[in-house]
Formats: sequence, C-alpha cells, structure tokens
Amino acid sequence: MDKAASTPRSGEFSFADLQQSKAERLADRVYENLFHAIVTGMITAGTKLPPENVLAGEFDVSRPVLREALDKLREDGLISSVRGSGNYVQNALGASRERAVGDDDDRDALERIGDMLNGIELRLIVEPQAAYLAAKRRGPADIERLREALDRFAEAMHTNAIMHYHDYAFHEAVAIATCNPRIVKTLKSLEYDVTRSVTLMRFLVKFQPLVRAEAVQAEHEEIFRHIEAGAATKAKRAMRNHIEHARTRMMNSRPGF
Repeated sequence: MDKAASTPRSGEFSFADLQQSKAERLADRVYENLFHAIVTGMITAGTKLPPENVLAGEFDVSRPVLREALDKLREDGLISSVRGSGNYVQNALGASRERAVGDDDDRDALERIGDMLNGIELRLIVEPQAAYLAAKRRGPADIERLREALDRFAEAMHTNAIMHYHDYAFHEAVAIATCNPRIVKTLKSLEYDVTRSVTLMRFLVKFQPLVRAEAVQAEHEEIFRHIEAGAATKAKRAMRNHIEHARTRMMNSRPGF
C-alpha cells in the first residue's frame, strides 16, 4: 500500500490532505471539509485562504456554492474577511464555543459525549492490535513518519497551536505501519465520520490545559519506543493504556472549562 506521509510540515498545508466529506449538498461538503481542517489545526490560525476562484477549483464547485460555505464559516467565527485582501482563518478556540458545545446540563451535549465514548470503545478494539502489528511490520519510513508526528505535536504544544491534527497523524502513522489498509480506513472513519458539533467538542476538551497535552505526548512517546524496538506486546499494552487515559481525560473534562 502507499505509505506516503499524511502530515504536512508547518506552512505546507495542501488541499489534497482534506478527507472528502460525505455531505450531499455541495456547499455543505465544502463547509464540512474546511470546518474540520480549521478546528483540528490542519489549517492554522492566521492562514490566508486561497482566492475564491482557486478554492472553487480545488473543490470543483461554482463560486456561488463556495461563497455559501464561506458564509457559514464566517458565522461560526472560523474565518474573517479583510476587504481587498481575502479570507483569514481565526483562532478556533474563540469560535462559537458555547453554541457548539452546549451547557453541562444540555441533553445534546450529553448525546455528543455518548458519541465520543462510542468512538473510544471502538478504538479500544482496533488500535491496541494495530500497535501490536505495527511493531511487527514497521519499516524505516514508518519510524520516520511516527517521529515526524511526535515532533509536530510537540511543536504545536509549545507554540500554543491546535494539536489535534498532529495527534491524529500519530495514530494514523501507527495504522499505516500495520500494512493493512482496512485498519487505516477504520481509523479515518473514526476521525472524519463525526458531526460538526462532535468535532469541535472533541477539540475543545481534549488538549487543554497544557498538562493534558504533555500527558498525551508522553504516552505517544512510549508507544513509539515500543514500536521502534519491535516490542509488539508492550506496544499493544501502551496503546490500550493511552486510549483508556484519553477516555478518563474526556470524562474529567467539562465543556467550556
């Protein structure tokens, strides 16, 4: 299978990295792709989006369709327009936080937490075995890809940037190292087959404050060491512990912390 790295270096974002949304309406499809890329840090705050004609070409839609998607992103506070200059990505932490997450007592918020827990349950089934297989099958390119994801996460953590995309890139690199494309596809389905609210809520609760990010990084480093060493059973155990800890961190979090 093609093991091309999926994580762009800082400043090297490519629209080819976007997972295609399954939304049927064209404007919704464009909106969902850009929304996910912004709130997960794939497109960083301060980035200037390409001109409308270029964006429309990237998504193969008309400019009116593109403008409808951009209008929704502006309403969410995820982009802003500067007259004569273009559209710029805003800090996702400030984007309609209460509207997207809801109050602690809000029934919709509880349902979103349930969706997230279901995802973690599936990850507990798939990812420990993926780490086991990765330790058995990894090659030099896999080790380099895993190290790259760790470095990008650390860089984002120390510059107060969004870390989620680099967290996912590490887990995807583990899946790629299994040499099993169905495992990669399953992991991508967990990352992308989520509603807009679940995506933003997961981002908001996962890596704040800094101490949580440091814990995630330490757990990733342990998984990496075992995979690099070919210690399959230890890699499996470390991945299971990591996901269990992620569940604990989520349950101990409160939206709008």
